[in-house]
Amino acid sequence: MKALRRAVSLIILVLVYSLLIVSQAQAAKSCHSINAKGIGQDLGCNQANVCSTVTDIIGGGLLQGTTEGSFAIIGVAGTVASLEGTVEFTTNNGTLTVTVTGTVNLSTGEFSASGSVTDATGKLAGGAGTLSFKGVEDLSTGRFAEDVTGVICVDLAPEH
Repeated sequence: MKALRRAVSLIILVLVYSLLIVSQAQAAKSCHSINAKGIGQDLGCNQANVCSTVTDIIGGGLLQGTTEGSFAIIGVAGTVASLEGTVEFTTNNGTLTVTVTGTVNLSTGEFSASGSVTDATGKLAGGAGTLSFKGVEDLSTGRFAEDVTGVICVDLAPEH
């Protein structure tokens, strides 16, 4: 009977210790408000209507760096094109990919898109959250300025 009590006590102790370790690891994840500016260039679309962009992200905190966007035009209604695609941030901490849907006005250059984090690497691995992109493109040059806003949650604690 004593051996059974000891075994049960040991199992309970191991379970409690495991729960403490898991909750400490989860507690390291923190959320960061993103309020960045982007200056970019529309690189155009290929024959399959897949368009590319590159952007310098300024004041983006943990997302400061560059982006590469790849968007498919999925429909046009009047002067507004609907698009879907990905924006990949490259930073000193790693990469973060956001899958977005949005629109661009083909007569004014105004655009907006939003979506969720779908992949992350490096110190951003395991990241989650949503971002929105809103801006205006100069349709004669392809240059654009945008605001990038949202929240990204990630564990930036050093690995043990």
